[in-house]
Amino acid sequence: MDEASDVMPSELPIERRQRHTRDRTTSLNSLSHFKSGPSKHIRPRSTLRNRGSNASMKSIGSETDHSEIIAPIPRRHLLQTSQSLHWLRVDTSSGDEWPNRGVSPVSASSVGSVFPNNRMGNRLSFTALMEYEGTTAGPSSMVDVRVVEDDQGTVGAERRFVRWMHRNNMKNWVVPLAIAASTLVKWCIGFGTYSGHDTPPMFGDYEAQRHWMELTVHLPVKEWYTYDLQYWGLDYPPLTAYVSWLCGRIGVLIESSWFTLQASRGIETGGSKLFMRATVLVLDLLIYIPALYTFVCAWQGTRSSRKRHAALLTLLFHPALLLIDFGHFQYNSVMLGLTLFAINAFAAGHDLLGAIFFVLSLGFKQMALYYAPAIGSYLIGKCIYLGPIHGTRLFLRLALTTTLAFVIMFAPFLPPFSPLSTIAAPITRIFPFGRGLFEDKVANFWCFTNVLVKWKQIFASREGVLIKVSTVLTALGFLPAVAALIFGGYKTRLQKDAQTDSVDVSPSMAPAEPSSPTPILPLLPYALLTCSMSFFLFSFQVHEKTILVPLLPLTLLLSGAAPTDDVFLWGALGNNVGVFSMWPLLKRDGLGLQYLAMLLLWNRLIGYNPFKLYYGYFVGLVSSVVHTAIILLHLLEFAVTPPARYPDLFPVLNVLICTPIFGLIWLWSIKRSVEVSWAISGLPGKREKEGSSSAASGISATSSSIAFGHSPMHGETGVRAMSLGYASGRGRGQADARRRALEVSAGGDREH
Repeated sequence: MDEASDVMPSELPIERRQRHTRDRTTSLNSLSHFKSGPSKHIRPRSTLRNRGSNASMKSIGSETDHSEIIAPIPRRHLLQTSQSLHWLRVDTSSGDEWPNRGVSPVSASSVGSVFPNNRMGNRLSFTALMEYEGTTAGPSSMVDVRVVEDDQGTVGAERRFVRWMHRNNMKNWVVPLAIAASTLVKWCIGFGTYSGHDTPPMFGDYEAQRHWMELTVHLPVKEWYTYDLQYWGLDYPPLTAYVSWLCGRIGVLIESSWFTLQASRGIETGGSKLFMRATVLVLDLLIYIPALYTFVCAWQGTRSSRKRHAALLTLLFHPALLLIDFGHFQYNSVMLGLTLFAINAFAAGHDLLGAIFFVLSLGFKQMALYYAPAIGSYLIGKCIYLGPIHGTRLFLRLALTTTLAFVIMFAPFLPPFSPLSTIAAPITRIFPFGRGLFEDKVANFWCFTNVLVKWKQIFASREGVLIKVSTVLTALGFLPAVAALIFGGYKTRLQKDAQTDSVDVSPSMAPAEPSSPTPILPLLPYALLTCSMSFFLFSFQVHEKTILVPLLPLTLLLSGAAPTDDVFLWGALGNNVGVFSMWPLLKRDGLGLQYLAMLLLWNRLIGYNPFKLYYGYFVGLVSSVVHTAIILLHLLEFAVTPPARYPDLFPVLNVLICTPIFGLIWLWSIKRSVEVSWAISGLPGKREKEGSSSAASGISATSSSIAFGHSPMHGETGVRAMSLGYASGRGRGQADARRRALEVSAGGDREH
């Protein structure tokens, strides 16, 4: 913001003329807006920066005060006043002048609701939590950041492509071309082999998925989970069975021999393989890609279209998912896509719809349970945030909706459609407690420590003890995320007016309270990462492919970060190590070429150099060491044959390299949750002392509604400051500044 130091109307009182220069500056909406107002107090040589905002505190021509030009500060800047909150990385002003500045009003979002009937249109985005994530503070223009990134070589191919498309007026083609390119890459991966290719008698996951289509088409529902369990018995939830039945029905119409009961086992004709590959691709196009696009719109709607397009490209070419679904052969994108739809619905305030989507995700693959603690804690935290009346109402609706969704999903296994005993078969198959703690070499706590402590031998006759220990460790692992969400909802809960015994909210917010975004929403991606990584590290019966579950929230966070940010570096490292952790599986499947190609392509796209050291970043040093170890292990595996005494030497070394990185990412996610939660506890609406008045706490729930963007001004349906940047620290001066700023904002809204 340029300072108009030469603006000093002579008719102002002396005490007002002596005020800080920042109190006499302004931000203008547009040049036309500037010219429309009176200019008798503005000298022609004054240069004022055009902020491009859709709303301002007061226009220059305001009838209430012609003699003073107010320089507001956006609410998203206030959290930057504390050095301990440097991780928000939004533009800041110097610490000695910020308390004297006002709060800019709500500005309209350029992105409409991605869900219908959204009365709020507002987003609580986590984008500002990582967009300028770095250790150095201070204002910088976007042009400067881009130039620095170009000089450092950190701009990836995707950003260069998006920039070129936008400069040549082809930005409307970015999304279709990105989807088409990713689809082509997925299809090319499918030209390779797959799990169990030409390896009778059991083959692999490809045959398992085909066999489920076979048995669901030919057998009654009550026999789906009991038929010939020794040959790939169905062990996924009912929604997978229903999708298999639908795909099998379509396949039978094309060629019935592909799914003939018993006789089609192990079939690997060209037509059947083409059909099976096509089912994965079609389901990906119908569910996962729309979920990614919706995520970018719902969670990163306040960003520029260039950054949203770059984020979409990052997510479309996720290497681990592409290698497993389109190479190894599975349908993980359906489960992950339904989970994405759930968190997108939460971001839009449609909690019941989000709960239904998450039930569908659980119904497709039980691995979605890794997200359940985070999803459940977020909804509980929102119920606490809304207060006893609205919160209890939302809780009952969620409980009823979730129960009804599960009942409908399992209805074919319940009376009157099937005997009541039928329901036991899918439940025992879905939760395989009898399989033991682990089977293969997986980069988690149990396999890592099994090198020294032989768990299966020590507890040979006491498997139940290991399962209980595993459960306790898993719960302790995700406890910080659960506590952060629930405690955040408690600290930011809407306050009651002591005299009227009603929730003090603005009129525009009152009708839509349960569907409004909550302050704890930015915590959700970190909580998803913490919970899923805790399950991966400490739970029982974890497979290599399960790393896809924690990699989803990690990649979502990465997509909104700058290439030099802490979030980006951890996200890129985690994805590379995640793909490497599946190398033994991909090697067995004959997907070595696809493995190498996808790693090189994705790192080139996002502009990640794993060997580049970033000053002040611990993760940079870790990345260099780990990637060096990965390359050396690959070379060693290529040149040396493992001794007969240690046939699993290289898989064990793989576990020893990957597990510490996953543990560090788990700890880092907890640290980030604590940082975000600490900032949220200072948001407007928190109770500093039980029973204190809104004046004593320095903020009221009305101010909270203003901060969340529920301005009574018509047309202000979106919030540029919805990225958690409107909170301030806990100091007395900071609270006073917040109060004065919000009072000015509320007064400006009333005058308009």
